[in-house]
Amino acid sequence: MQLIKTWFQRQFGNPQVVILMVLLLTGFGVIYFLGKMLVPFFAGLIIAYLLDGVVKHLTKRGVPRLLAVILVFLFFMLILLFSIFWLVPQLTKQVTQLVQQLPNMISETQNLLLQLPEHYPKFISEEQVYEIFSVIRGEVGKLAQNILSISVASVMGLITLLVYLIIVPLLVFFFLMDKEKIIGWFSGFLPRDRSLAVQVWEDVNIQIANYIRGKTWEIIIVWIVTFLVFTLLKLQYAMLLGAIVGFSVLIPYVGAAVATIPVAMVAYFQWGIGSELVWVLIVYAIIQMIDGNVLAPLLLAEVVDIHPVAVIASILVFGGLWGFVGIFFAIPLATLIQAIIKAWPAYEDIVPPEPVPAADPENS
Repeated sequence: MQLIKTWFQRQFGNPQVVILMVLLLTGFGVIYFLGKMLVPFFAGLIIAYLLDGVVKHLTKRGVPRLLAVILVFLFFMLILLFSIFWLVPQLTKQVTQLVQQLPNMISETQNLLLQLPEHYPKFISEEQVYEIFSVIRGEVGKLAQNILSISVASVMGLITLLVYLIIVPLLVFFFLMDKEKIIGWFSGFLPRDRSLAVQVWEDVNIQIANYIRGKTWEIIIVWIVTFLVFTLLKLQYAMLLGAIVGFSVLIPYVGAAVATIPVAMVAYFQWGIGSELVWVLIVYAIIQMIDGNVLAPLLLAEVVDIHPVAVIASILVFGGLWGFVGIFFAIPLATLIQAIIKAWPAYEDIVPPEPVPAADPENS
């Protein structure tokens, strides 16, 4: 017990550490307990955080901040309208078509796998194949029902969506317009002596800004390139597959491998085993190679390198807590933890050294 008490005194004897921990716990508590209610607020904050870099770039080139904010906000509204009236309907249409085609795909796959018991009767039987596909059909049925329930949304869900579409753009505009006022107001509630928290924030702010902006551009570029290439190859569901491949970059080391499955399956069921399937897989491999070796290093060059084990652990933890949003912010949150560990005072900074006893005048 004394050991724990001593450790606690060493670590939290510094007021700066206490302030930092209180701020972190408060922020985590607000997100965890009030996250669902504050979804429009956080969405507006994140979008404004992304767009602020463009505003800063325009102001550095001599554009007045008010004009820069208006131009960037109008650009954001054009993208939002494009997404609502063209992109989302296209994705919804292709998802619906794919779900309707899934039973035929499952039947063809079952017929293909039923050939395995003939060649390898010791390893798999027909009963096992039927059991596997019985489970798969049940899951596909549930998926179809979920998609149907989403497409035929309730009135309250539609009203909520409309409210979000009004509130979020307004929040984005005011966050961009009154950035300094909001930061100043929020800083007024913080302790004056918060040097450790400021040090962590300055380090994390640069890293998170670079990561979010770089990763967003990476998703968009990979999505568009994949969509265009698959369209040229006349692959079905090109927009949907482009979205899957684009968002797969959020999960390092795993996302690319997982995205290969739907791409290969759609190509196989469209053309069978042939040159078209080979070309799709070759082109997909080239896109992944360019993304991993050229695009990602170029866009994320200033982001701190984090060990792959830490990245995977962050994705598992924060993805389990907050789902897709947690996966998106897994690496920024891992960067935050790394910055805290880096800025955490060492033992000699927390506990003052033992006073050196004065020399005895009689022995000197």
